[in-house]
Amino acid sequence: MLGIVAGIGAVVATIVTDLHPVDGPDTYTAAVVDDVSSVTAQVSIIAGYVTVALLLVLAAAWRRHVEPRALTSTAARVVPLGLTAAAGALSLGYGWKGALGLYNGGSEDGSFDRDGLYVLFVLNDFGSFIGYLGVSVAAGAVAWMALRERLISRWIGVVSIIVLLPVVVTVVAFGLPGFPGVVSGLWLLITFTGLTFGRSTIVR
Repeated sequence: MLGIVAGIGAVVATIVTDLHPVDGPDTYTAAVVDDVSSVTAQVSIIAGYVTVALLLVLAAAWRRHVEPRALTSTAARVVPLGLTAAAGALSLGYGWKGALGLYNGGSEDGSFDRDGLYVLFVLNDFGSFIGYLGVSVAAGAVAWMALRERLISRWIGVVSIIVLLPVVVTVVAFGLPGFPGVVSGLWLLITFTGLTFGRSTIVR
C-alpha cells in the first residue's frame, strides 16, 4: 500500500503540479517566471516531500519483508537502493520547486530579481523528473525478478519493461533526462497494486 500511495504522490507532485506554463513558448526567457504559480509550487513541494518520505519507508519495508524471501536474488536488493537514490535526488528537485514558489509570489517575494528566479525555473525544468531515475532502476530490477527469477508475477515484469523502454530510448536517442519522472508514478501505482492484491511469490 505504501507503493500505491507513493505512486499517487509522484503523479501529483510531478505531473499535476508541473510549473511549465500550459501555453508556454517554444523558447523561454526570464519573463516566464511571471506565469509560475506560487500556490502550485507549494502544493508540489508538500506532495513531493511526502512522496520522498514514502519512498524511504517503502525501501525499508521492502528490505524487511521481501529480501528475506529472496535471499539469492541480487535484483531484490537493487530495488530499495533505487528507491533510496530517487528519494535523495527528489529532495533537491522538489526543494527547487518550493524555492521558486517561495521567492516568486510567496512569503519571500522580491528576494531575487527576475533573472535570479529564472535560474530556479531552469533547474525546475527537469528537477523533479530526473530524480526518478532510481525508480527506473528499481523497475528494471523488478522486471528481472519477474521474468528471470519468477519471484513476481510475470505481467508486472512486462509492465516494468514497457515503462522502462521509453526511458532508455529517450536517453539514448535524444539525451533526454526527464522521462523517468513521467512514467515512474504510474509504474509505482500499477506495480504495487499488483503486489498488494496479486499472487507474487515474494508477498505470499
